[in-house]
Amino acid sequence: MNPDNFLRDACEDVFCSMKNIILLLASTCLFACRQNNADLIIKNAHIYTVNPQFDTAQVLVVKGGKFIAVGGDRLLQQYQADSVIDAKGQFIYPGFMDAHCHFTGYAKDKYKLPLFGTKSFDDIVGMVVKYAKTNQRIWIEGRGWDQNDWVQKDFPVKDTLDLLFPNTPVFLMRIDGHAILCNQKALDLAKIDLNTKVAGGEVQIKNGKLSGMLFDNAVDIVKKILPGRTDAETMHDFADAEKDCVSLGLTSLVDCGISYSTCKILQQAYQVNKLSIRNTVMLSDEKENYDAFLSKKPYRDDKLHIAGFKVYADGALGSRGAHLLEEYSDQHQHFGYMLTPADSMKKIAEKIFPTGYQLCTHAIGDAANREVLNIYASVLKQKNDRRWRIEHAQVLNENDFHLFGDYNIIPSVQPTHATSDMYWATDRIGKTRIKNAYAYQKLLQQNGWLPLGTDFPVEYLNPLYTFYAAVFRKDKKSFPENGFETANALSRMDALRGMTIWAARSVFEENMKGSIEVNKLADFVLLPVDLMKADAQTIYNTKVTATYIDGKLIYRSPE
Repeated sequence: MNPDNFLRDACEDVFCSMKNIILLLASTCLFACRQNNADLIIKNAHIYTVNPQFDTAQVLVVKGGKFIAVGGDRLLQQYQADSVIDAKGQFIYPGFMDAHCHFTGYAKDKYKLPLFGTKSFDDIVGMVVKYAKTNQRIWIEGRGWDQNDWVQKDFPVKDTLDLLFPNTPVFLMRIDGHAILCNQKALDLAKIDLNTKVAGGEVQIKNGKLSGMLFDNAVDIVKKILPGRTDAETMHDFADAEKDCVSLGLTSLVDCGISYSTCKILQQAYQVNKLSIRNTVMLSDEKENYDAFLSKKPYRDDKLHIAGFKVYADGALGSRGAHLLEEYSDQHQHFGYMLTPADSMKKIAEKIFPTGYQLCTHAIGDAANREVLNIYASVLKQKNDRRWRIEHAQVLNENDFHLFGDYNIIPSVQPTHATSDMYWATDRIGKTRIKNAYAYQKLLQQNGWLPLGTDFPVEYLNPLYTFYAAVFRKDKKSFPENGFETANALSRMDALRGMTIWAARSVFEENMKGSIEVNKLADFVLLPVDLMKADAQTIYNTKVTATYIDGKLIYRSPE
């Protein structure tokens, strides 16, 4: 035998043996890794991923706060985890996201007397009298009344409060935050008298006297002198409000219109791990915010995103502050108010355009929406991906819808407004204009996607109520039987997208959350019902089983 051939064959045998050993070791290592590389596995679930194909799955796998696998039962052979949860056939959805709310405002108002659902002014007086007996603060503060829910639907007057509380200031905010009732003591402290005039607002005078009602920009005169909360109290309020949110499946929020001081406290709360819920902030239209943030890039981490600025174009429909093209059907020669003049809005838009921030403008009435749409169009100039938003987009002229699509302007809507307002909205704007109000399906068609929110605490914060109102167009009493203006209802799939992936997209976050996909943040919610199939009342009454943020259990139902 040739020695060279022998040596060559021997080397090849050794090489092949070593190669096989390496491959065996690699396979063993890979198998071992696959058996030990997850923090959490949930199996036996019906998972709506809300990915582009709207796929379903049965198993999800989480590691390091992100989804690393989503699919069928074969994943159970590939992954192991210390925590394996059997969902027992329950339904899993991406964590719900409220695309427009007032989280910090809700939190800071929690100590106030809640007046939601009152049926008369007498109800309010009785509640205030009872509350005053234990109130430790200098002012009596309440929020949540709505005269549209009363038999007598006129705005109240302060006379009774003056008699009962001559030396204690009283501040009672309407449900939408655009009107307040104050007693004389509060008006005196705010230096409001018969000669007080406010651009974009009203100090109401009846029979030659102050009624105590203040509207829109006039509200701010009193709000500025209210006693504040300490930073420690405010952070506690935030943590308390988070408990309410996660118990309802909310894992992310868009917090609209917060002040510089509130933003600083919010940042501190995240720094000391007081909060888990994700918050995208729209800063209020104040010089302090512009000075502090506009020269910097938008701040973003996994939990806090300072994304844009919130401006008010007009007031609310319920308090007749929404700015209309034609007079209110129930108030002759009244058109509502522009809270921010058009030239000021144009300057704001031009100031924000060169930056990376979004511009988000509250517009309710058709005149306000037209003004904002035209201002946006003049600055944006063409189709774009700036994702400037109109918050509420509640009443539109039929000739203006196309502007959303022409300039990729995003309508950010709140479906429960439709079912709360339907009892009186037609009285405000008439049978013709109501066809283009709360027009969610028509708005959806403009860009092909539509973010949904609640506007809490104006409405209740439950995202399932958002889904219910969007799809069925009914209120909690299942009224009306056939739904309210159902031509503008959303499909179940689109409603779910609106409170998950489309809500995330509305603030440039669709690549990190909003669907159950590999490499996205592991935020999800377990429900006992199938939102794609369950009947309306079952959905309305459903309670969340569990809420997860970063793959960690944040809330579990006590039942």
